[in-house]
Amino acid sequence: MRENGVVFSAESLNLWYGNNQALKNVSVDIEAQKVIAIIGPSGCGKSTFLKVLNRMVDLVPAVKYSGKVIYHGQNIFDDKINLVNLRTRVGMVFQKPNPFPKSIYENVAFGPRIHRKISRAELDEQVEKSLVQAALWDEVKDRLNDPGLSLSGGQQQRLCIARTLANEPEVILMDEPTSALDPGATLRIEDLVRKLRKRYNIIIVTHNMQQAGRVSDNTFFFLNGELIEKNKTEIIFTNPKDKRTEDYISGRFG
Repeated sequence: MRENGVVFSAESLNLWYGNNQALKNVSVDIEAQKVIAIIGPSGCGKSTFLKVLNRMVDLVPAVKYSGKVIYHGQNIFDDKINLVNLRTRVGMVFQKPNPFPKSIYENVAFGPRIHRKISRAELDEQVEKSLVQAALWDEVKDRLNDPGLSLSGGQQQRLCIARTLANEPEVILMDEPTSALDPGATLRIEDLVRKLRKRYNIIIVTHNMQQAGRVSDNTFFFLNGELIEKNKTEIIFTNPKDKRTEDYISGRFG
């Protein structure tokens, strides 16, 4: 976290997939110690913006960008940036649960084992700690050698969150993390986000405006690649400043 209480600063950020411009001149500070929800209709640039923050967007063919994203005083587009380090500090949880084809234990142990020298006892401790934080430990502590893929969808998503937490990130990016889950599993994930907010900076893309209202402190509204409005979530949903925000919130489009 930077001293001014901002975790990321985007400055005149533009991004193209080939000839299609997906982000248009986005400039915004992302406050630390907040849950940020990003809303907007399909194709508006919200997931693209999220994936810029740890450069996962680089995996898309023919992507190019201009502008800056500052994280800990460094432009993440700088050639000298260490992408492995960036993606460790800025972890991501995807739309669909994607456990590795490994045991529950090995899913969580994977990152710590790769990124640092760690004893078996320390690894055991880190795996347990991460599963506890992800509210999964009590359900799996007696079956850590079972395949991660043997878990239910909601449990798999919490396993993926535990896998991210095991790397001890500063920021957790969540790209519609409950869209593939049933209502009960969705509420478990939302409850988990509320608990994790005390320790981590969380940025969540969601198509569910009720979810944004339940879990976030601030909300960003994107439309056609532009950041139209950002404010405290309560203000965005009750007294938006831009008519386009009001029209989207009220269901007139999207």
